[in-house]
Amino acid sequence: MASTAAADGVSDAETGKKSKKTKNQVDESELLTVPDGWKEPSFSRDDNPRGLLEESSFATLFPKYREAYLKECWPLVEKALGESSIKASLDLIEGSITVCTTKKTFDPYAIVRARDLIKLLARSVPFEQAVRILQDDMACDIIKIGTLVRNRERFVKRRQRLIGPKGSTLKALELLTNCYVMVQGNTVSALGPYNGLKEVRKVVMDTMKNIHPIYNIKTLMIKRELSKDPDLRMQSWERFLPNFRHKNLSKRKAPKKKSVKKEYTPFPPQPPESKVDKELATGEFFLRESVKRRKKMEEIKVKQAEALTKKQEERNKAFIPPKEKPLIRKTVKAPTEAKLDIEALKEKVKKAKTKKLGAPPVNPAPPTSSTTNKKKKNKSKG
Repeated sequence: MASTAAADGVSDAETGKKSKKTKNQVDESELLTVPDGWKEPSFSRDDNPRGLLEESSFATLFPKYREAYLKECWPLVEKALGESSIKASLDLIEGSITVCTTKKTFDPYAIVRARDLIKLLARSVPFEQAVRILQDDMACDIIKIGTLVRNRERFVKRRQRLIGPKGSTLKALELLTNCYVMVQGNTVSALGPYNGLKEVRKVVMDTMKNIHPIYNIKTLMIKRELSKDPDLRMQSWERFLPNFRHKNLSKRKAPKKKSVKKEYTPFPPQPPESKVDKELATGEFFLRESVKRRKKMEEIKVKQAEALTKKQEERNKAFIPPKEKPLIRKTVKAPTEAKLDIEALKEKVKKAKTKKLGAPPVNPAPPTSSTTNKKKKNKSKG
């Protein structure tokens, strides 16, 4: 009896552990998923009625070409930041924008949003788009791409590839990620939800690494369709996503002129011999000037004589007759006298006479009188 009770106790304990595990697993899965239509409650003055203890500020520089646009839209910027009780100042002499909190500011995160707003305005993002950063569900990402590619020409090509023909690639990326993307100079400014910003950064970085953006856009399109199906939410999507393999290009052609590297020697090459060294080696250095001159004159005369003989040979080439080919006489053999068979020829002639052929007779008959009369009549009529 005791053994059975102990066994029952062990089984109850095991079942209890299993039930706890399953409950924990269910709780974790529920925590990972966000319910549809859920929205984070907005931060109001009632949440922080006493305001902030200290003043905090941020400043950023802007390029000279943005000065005219910032002058125009500055009243709108001040009005938008004034709703969250943040003070903004534009310094055209230094070329900087500053934002700082006031005593009325109640939202501690508002200054961070104001900092992002002035950063976007400095990076050529229009005010209508940059103002969206002040919303709770919006974020921004400024991706620096200037140092990712060393060669300037390659950098410009890859940046243009990201934009696409007439901005089509950038427009497709914006539609798939629900983000606003602005490519300007050495940076890419993106504004939108957090999930979309993550995808935009991946596409931009891959494009700068020489991976065409169309591959990432295709995967985003497939993911968008898969997210609509509620059954596939908790499943892995790897089987549906395309796997683009890197194609190995054909091997580089070997150059025609191959430079052969010489063996490394730590000693420097031997310096060339000077005129004095050569004269010392031959013994000319110790001769008199008159002897040296005579030697030079003799060398010059020898060279002149060689040149004259060469020229004379070239002139005489024209008078040398060409070599004729020897005539080869053909020996014609006399034809052998064939023995004629006279009797056989006689028989052939006899046979030919007996055969009636279409040839006219040897003595033709004289024309009749009727035919001659007809001819005369025809002549008289004519």
